[in-house]
Formats: sequence, structure tokens, C-alpha cells
Amino acid sequence: MLDDMIDDSVASSETRIEIETHLRGCEHCVVTLSTTRKTIEIYRSHELYELPDSLRERLHKAIMERCKKGC
Repeated sequence: MLDDMIDDSVASSETRIEIETHLRGCEHCVVTLSTTRKTIEIYRSHELYELPDSLRERLHKAIMERCKKGC
């Protein structure tokens, strides 16, 4: 249902109210919704972010370690 909130395509006003009520009490869903919206916003803006080499290496290492454990 969060996808529908992001796309602003919730089928009914009752469903929207249910989702909004849930969001008021569920920090996990609030963070997921917010992060997803921000990710889409960044992707659509085509902004490129330069990372310092040290950060890029640490990030790559962390991703590879996580994938070895089973993403």
C-alpha cells in the first residue's frame, strides 16, 4: 500500500485514511515511505554525487560483505 501512497493512487479515501492512521503509529513504515520518496526524488533529478575515494571503498566493502552473508 505504500507504493500507492507514493504514486498518489490509493483506490479509496477509506484506504487512504487507514494508511495515514497506520503511519501515525508505525515509525518503520514512516521511515520506509520517506526513504523511498527521497530515493525516487534523487533518481528523477539525475543528480550525481561524488564520493571521496575512502568512502567509496568503505561502502563497496560493506556491500560486498553483506552480499556474502546473503543479501
